Amino acid sequence: MTATVDQSMSLEIRLASLRDEHRQLDDTISSLGLSNWSDDLTLHRLKKRKLMVRDRINLIERMLQPDARA
Repeated sequence: MTATVDQSMSLEIRLASLRDEHRQLDDTISSLGLSNWSDDLTLHRLKKRKLMVRDRINLIERMLQPDARA
């Protein structure tokens, strides 16, 4: 039972970290979009990273939610 609690806490810490990273990426993308300097490749990579982070967030959220069928 303790391992399950430890695993959930670890996932929650990771989830908080990913949410923070996602927020930072969003801020960076917004800033680059508003600036005159535009590097399309960098912007594309940041957006792709943001999507990957969002996918990981969704995965962890599903792992932490109890099964609806149970």
